[in-house]
Amino acid sequence: MRNAAVLVFLIQGLVGCAGMNTRSPVPGFLYSDVQFTHSATSNQAGNRIGEACALSILGLISTGDASIEAARRNGGITLISGVDETFNNYLGLYSKSCVVVRGR
Repeated sequence: MRNAAVLVFLIQGLVGCAGMNTRSPVPGFLYSDVQFTHSATSNQAGNRIGEACALSILGLISTGDASIEAARRNGGITLISGVDETFNNYLGLYSKSCVVVRGR
């Protein structure tokens, strides 16, 4: 068990702060799986949902478009009523951040 703990901290030392998301309301060093509201508008809620994600592997490779505009396009939304975010982290080895747009 001690060797496993040492290995986790060595790996995290190699990837730096890749596992920490400063935008998350409750960042987790070892594991995170959170959803939180980014913003809302006064527009009437719709039944369409669009999502756009970006991911990071080992804090060395990052890819994706997690913009509100990409999520809006992916959901075919013309009028945004709300924007949420999700964040997943597994030991800083794999992190995924998504923007979820709701509207009509």
